[in-house]
Amino acid sequence: MKILLQRVDTASVSVDDNVVGKIGCGVVLFVGIHRDDDDKVLNLCAEKCVNLRLFSDESGKMNSSVLQVGGQILAVSQFTLYGDCTKGRKPSFERAAKGEIAEPLYNSFLRILRSKGARVESGVFGAEMKVEIHNNGPVTLCIEYSN
Repeated sequence: MKILLQRVDTASVSVDDNVVGKIGCGVVLFVGIHRDDDDKVLNLCAEKCVNLRLFSDESGKMNSSVLQVGGQILAVSQFTLYGDCTKGRKPSFERAAKGEIAEPLYNSFLRILRSKGARVESGVFGAEMKVEIHNNGPVTLCIEYSN
């Protein structure tokens, strides 16, 4: 699993000009599912996302998690995170899980985030989406786990 995480002031995702997910202060997670991902990987990534200390504490240091600041999570499926551009001019996506495998794993990941106390909004799996982000920092991190 590969996640591109961005700390945001606000963010939203739209499908066909309709907002399907919107958050205030929190993090946006662009979520790529690898063809070998399983529940263990989902849990590790969810734990990391909700507990990373990305937000300022009283002394101005990045020492608080999205849960601690009462922030929200906007998760957007993004198989292109597994695009391999090393050969030629067309990316290869062979490491990304196929839709019929990735969608249930993505939905499980959302459930796991919620079970950890996160307030989660999401895009629509497999849809053409428009994402609007008001990045804060900017703080952008890549989280990756594999079997």
